[in-house]
Parts: sequence; structure tokens; C-alpha cells
Amino acid sequence: MKEGSFWQHIEALRWTIVRSVIAVVIVAIGVFIFKDFVFNSIILAPCHGDFATYKVLCNISDKLSMPSICPNIDSINLININLTAQLFIHLSVSFYLGIIITFPYLVSEVWWYVSPALYPDEKKHAIKGTLSFVFLFYIGVLIAYYIIFPLTLNFLGTYQVSSAIPNRISLNSYISTFLSLTFSVGLLFELPIVAYLFAKIGILKSAFLRRSRKVAVVAVMIISAMITPSTDIFTMMLVAVPLQLLYELSIVIVKRTETKRGSNNSCSL
Repeated sequence: MKEGSFWQHIEALRWTIVRSVIAVVIVAIGVFIFKDFVFNSIILAPCHGDFATYKVLCNISDKLSMPSICPNIDSINLININLTAQLFIHLSVSFYLGIIITFPYLVSEVWWYVSPALYPDEKKHAIKGTLSFVFLFYIGVLIAYYIIFPLTLNFLGTYQVSSAIPNRISLNSYISTFLSLTFSVGLLFELPIVAYLFAKIGILKSAFLRRSRKVAVVAVMIISAMITPSTDIFTMMLVAVPLQLLYELSIVIVKRTETKRGSNNSCSL
């Protein structure tokens, strides 16, 4: 384990931040340049009935003879009522996608900064944790993009209190929902990693997680209701079920961490 002065650590941290910002900016510029592909093929793709998720659900509905499963989206038309909105949305989407795309590099920068302070055995666990951190984040983002957001859009975009009031969805509303869902679900999928870290330092116990399972179910339902702005129980369960499974996985991870710590303590005695 290498040691350094306080100012050396500050200097290393400064360059870590500088490199991370430069990476995000470079990728964001690339995203900004390829505006047509980014918006038409990715961001706005769930607005059209030929989106992959809708096709799969409609095929399932045909095989099961359950037409209610097939989303009734033909094409959702977005409107813009703010003069500067499209420019600022273009900039903000480029920035957020820059973070998502460079996420593995950003995590790697954090790893390079803290790795000199770790012992060889700690580095092995840290590498596994870093890879799992990136993997779970992207899994959450993909689930949000292909499942949660399209079904939320299908429900809210086609819901009407009266046929005399057609939906005209603003671009701001669409983008804010899109970004909040993808980011929040991606971050929530880091629950097992957080549980592992807390268990590693002895703060979190598997027995506590098992006792708190009923509370966790309620908390998961509340979080799912907050993430999915629709009142559709089906859409809410699409968020709740993976989160509850992640909670159960966290219990297993914490239990294994406790077992390893106990065996290591026995060997040291």
C-alpha cells in the first residue's frame, strides 16, 4: 500500500476529475454532432409503434389471444412550446448520454485513484466490485429503456379522461421522464454493490435484511410508484419485481460476505 502526502492525493484527485470531465465532454460533443441518429433512432424510438418492445408484446398477445397486452401506440407526436427548449434539450441529452457512455471509464478513474491505497487481496475484490457496478448500471438502464419507459409512455401517452381532449405531449415532459427513469433505475440496480460494501465493513447484517423483508416490500412499492409516474399496477410491478429480486440478491451477498469474514477470523486465531 503506497502512501503519499496530502497534497499528492489532492493532485491525483484533481487530475482524476479533469480526465473524467474531458472524457464526458468529448463523448457529449460526439453525441451532439450525431443529433439525427441519437434522437430519431434512440431517444424518440419509443414514440413509434414499430419499437422493438411493442412488437414483442403484440406477438405475445397474438399467441395468447390477449389483445390487452399489445400496446395501442401508433405514433405519439411531441410538441415544443418554448423557443429555447430544443437547443437546451439537445445539450442536456448530449451531456447525460456522455455520462452513460463513459460510465465504465469514470468508474475506472475512481478505481485508479483508490487502488494504490489497497492491499493485493483488497484489489481483487475491488476489481470484481467495479465490474459488477458497471454491469448492473447498464442492466438497469436497458431495462428502463426497453421495458419501463415504453410501457409508461404507452399508458400515459394514450390515457384520456375524454375523447374530446387529445394528448399533446411536450418535448420537455417526454425528455425529463425519459432521463429520470433511465438514470434512477440504473442507479437503483446498484443495491447489491452497496449492500456488499456495507457488509464488508460490518455495518449491514443479513439477519437485519431478512427481518426487514416486509418493510422492504413496502419500500420497493413506494419507490416503484415514484419512479413510474403512471397509476398502472402492471407498469409499477415491472419496476417492483426486479428491485425486490435485487433485495433478495443483496441478502445472499451479505450472508456470503459474513461467512467469508467468519472463516478468515477463525483462520487468524
